[in-house]
Amino acid sequence: MRSTKHGSDSRKYFDWLEIAARDLLAARILIERKQCLDIAGFHCQQCIEKALKAYLIDRTGTLVDGHNLTWLCRQAARHNTYFKHYMEETAKMNRLYIETRYPSDIDLHLNSESIGKIYDTAKELYEFVCDEVYDGEADEDD
Repeated sequence: MRSTKHGSDSRKYFDWLEIAARDLLAARILIERKQCLDIAGFHCQQCIEKALKAYLIDRTGTLVDGHNLTWLCRQAARHNTYFKHYMEETAKMNRLYIETRYPSDIDLHLNSESIGKIYDTAKELYEFVCDEVYDGEADEDD
């Protein structure tokens, strides 16, 4: 992975967190429809990806390319080891990026229970990132 060359992508962490919040909301709405569980999973993956990118922008000032949640989580763990708690879950959720949007021979076995756990993890990680970046702002002002 590398720093992004996409000049139009925002380098403001709060922009990334706003879009991550929308992905989380979309996932919550889509979970209500059984036929949309895979799409809800995709939005959970997107929420985590954008939240981790927001965290890395806040900590490094650099926007990174890529969609690999495990790699992004590993980069975040360099700044806060608590992110290591999410390594196993993010590794599982990497499949949600492609396999929820295109036909696949491998079934993700998504059901109400599994997508509920995925959603809870996405929400927890999103809230953790928000606490980290917004509480960090308060600390810098003191």
